[in-house]
Amino acid sequence: MAPGIYIHAGAHRTGTSSFQACLALNRPRLEAAGFDLAYPGRDGAEGGRLALRLPHPRHRKTPDEGWIAGVQDTLGAHMTPGRSMVLSEENIAGRMFHFYQGQFFPAVRRRATVLAAGLPLPLRHVLIVVRPYDALFVSAYRKRAEDNPVPPFGEIAEAMAGIDRGWPAVITAFRRRLRPERLTVIDYALRGESRELLARLLPEGAVTGLEEPGRAWNLSATDTALAALQARYRAGETLARAEWQAVIAEHAEARADLGFARFTPEQAGRLAESYAQDLATIGGMKGVTLIA
Repeated sequence: MAPGIYIHAGAHRTGTSSFQACLALNRPRLEAAGFDLAYPGRDGAEGGRLALRLPHPRHRKTPDEGWIAGVQDTLGAHMTPGRSMVLSEENIAGRMFHFYQGQFFPAVRRRATVLAAGLPLPLRHVLIVVRPYDALFVSAYRKRAEDNPVPPFGEIAEAMAGIDRGWPAVITAFRRRLRPERLTVIDYALRGESRELLARLLPEGAVTGLEEPGRAWNLSATDTALAALQARYRAGETLARAEWQAVIAEHAEARADLGFARFTPEQAGRLAESYAQDLATIGGMKGVTLIA
């Protein structure tokens, strides 16, 4: 097949760190098969240098042209003429922060438009793993609580339980704005290993003998660790990455459930119903392959 781009678009809290570690581990095989790699190193994946910038809602008054030029420059630095690219970035849809305001990736359409305009090669395949809303929102909240002060979960739970929209909005934006030749959506429960996900993304048989990363990535903090961190943040402390990671490690075996982040049964029920309905909607979309 002629050169093209293959995008793993996350999503957030679905094992992106492990997937990017898988790219790093299998770099020699992928490069030998004609694929350049672009992924960030924010969670420690070796060789991760991607710093892809796309507009957030606060950038609504800035013109697209500057963002598009930035995408072109960024991707160009990772590409060799005549070769394909595997791009992995969970932030394509946007940030998780907006969940707490009851918004589900509010800038996804513009971000997809800008990215599409900046791609230097045809977009062969976009693959995204989606996660049930209750687990996604709890995981996102816990992750942010590791290195930021956060309000008590109960104060923002209803905003998330009544979120303005969901995964169909993201998939529609990808389908209409990115316009990939193939678009695959996988339910988190069926994600499988990272090497299996990578094999799904690539053309069939393009790379064989893929290896799986040998350790867990991006391990979640316990309730005890998060409570200790939040106490320090509320006291006005600012912790460097190594410092808050040390707190997480210190309390890794303190696994008591303190109820740090939990929806009420009614809220969880609403979110579960919405997720089931949204998967059905996605499954009916033309040009979308749903694995659920």
